[in-house]
Amino acid sequence: MGYRMTDVLWIAVFAILVAFAVPWFLWGDATVIAGLPVWLWWHIGWMAVASVVFWAFTNRAWDRGMGVKHG
Repeated sequence: MGYRMTDVLWIAVFAILVAFAVPWFLWGDATVIAGLPVWLWWHIGWMAVASVVFWAFTNRAWDRGMGVKHG
């Protein structure tokens, strides 16, 4: 996969992370699971997903556009 396509994919991934960071579809939902509201569980899970994505980004594309030479 070319650099341009990789860049576009990372931008799309981060856009999705931002778009679903606020659980707008759970507004007004008073459901409680294990003593916590479901929207709070969403945030906990979403932060776990964001952490994994950031870990992958740091391992694969952290130095993109910085002119760093490898090897």
